[in-house]
Amino acid sequence: MFEFGKDLRRLFVQARESEDLGWLELISVNLLAREAKSLTTDGGRVSCSQPSQTWRRASILWREHARRSGQPESITKALTTAEDALKAAKSDDDRARALLAGAQALLVRFDLYGDRDAVVQAAEMARDATSKRLPTLASCAGIHARIRARQARISEKKEDRQDAAALMDAALHALTKHNPVEADDLRLDSAALALEGGIIQRDARLLDQAGRDLTALVEASSPDQRPLTRARALALCAAGLSALAAMANDEAAMKTGHEMFEAAADQFFLDHSPLDWVAIQVARSIDASAPLEPIRQSVALTTGQGTILGALALDLMISREIEAAAAAGDLNDLTKIETRVRRRLAERDGVPSAIDWAVDQIAMARLMIARADLMGSDPDQAAFVLAEAAEAAQDHGVPVLADRAKNLMLALPVRA
Repeated sequence: MFEFGKDLRRLFVQARESEDLGWLELISVNLLAREAKSLTTDGGRVSCSQPSQTWRRASILWREHARRSGQPESITKALTTAEDALKAAKSDDDRARALLAGAQALLVRFDLYGDRDAVVQAAEMARDATSKRLPTLASCAGIHARIRARQARISEKKEDRQDAAALMDAALHALTKHNPVEADDLRLDSAALALEGGIIQRDARLLDQAGRDLTALVEASSPDQRPLTRARALALCAAGLSALAAMANDEAAMKTGHEMFEAAADQFFLDHSPLDWVAIQVARSIDASAPLEPIRQSVALTTGQGTILGALALDLMISREIEAAAAAGDLNDLTKIETRVRRRLAERDGVPSAIDWAVDQIAMARLMIARADLMGSDPDQAAFVLAEAAEAAQDHGVPVLADRAKNLMLALPVRA
């Protein structure tokens, strides 16, 4: 994908002087961390002529590293260097751009780990960012639109989604001219919001709209220059097509969706963007026949990070293992799975996060339900456990995990 040596050094030199950060997609996650460390050090040097700009760039690189690796320390560094950039700012525009860097880091923190407060703090930072320069104003409009999209997802109200979509459309016009990379991120967010709304509302029109927008983004993203953008768009296309195929019970469309997931995964090596690879595996698991081994690998890659994707992968793995044991009528296997879940609970350091706690409760409820089915009894405590898990996930701003708990509750047998 990318050659080392002189070309790599030249790339870094040019990148330090450019606002177009599309080059980040060409390097591995380890090289990204190395360059982020270098910029962080450079920003603190007495000889640094533009410390605010250097620290802001370091914040952007740490943010992207977190987005691709899931490492909590990288988000902490992204926020710290954004604060350093703000303290060193000598102009209103430098101050605004530092605030926007902090707001974007908080959005990534929310996307990775949940927590409604991160969205609230991001909104406060974005409101304080004022500038007279058009590129900065365009970035500010884009951040406000992305914040609104996340607020809409938390609220789950149709009108909030519509307002967020309109705000994104307006911001895209300005960003396309002044910052193509941020414009592509906003397009992905816009398509994801439409896709999610289409799946929730079973609205083929919204799914079709998202598909058209994503297809255009795929066609505009070169696999040699923007592999991650292309992969993310392909994965969303595949998810939308798979959802439409499931609605229509169309096997041919489902097969095409599988092929698109494969194409998305082929855009980069696993060490290039581990979390993107995990996201693809989680998304493709909408098909129950998808292989389990990639999900096991996803769990291994995300263990200990506290990410939403890691929790979803873990829940998928446990649910598939429980289904296999239940189908075989094997109570011993169910006991072994329960032992592993309880061991994980016992060995965890400190107080569990809301996400970790919720996924553990869902696992225990799945075991209660499976054991009750095999023994011909009622899973008396499962409904209560699932309700608690759904509430915790919803309060933390992770509706996708809350929905899993709610769907399990709906599937519980009704007592006469």
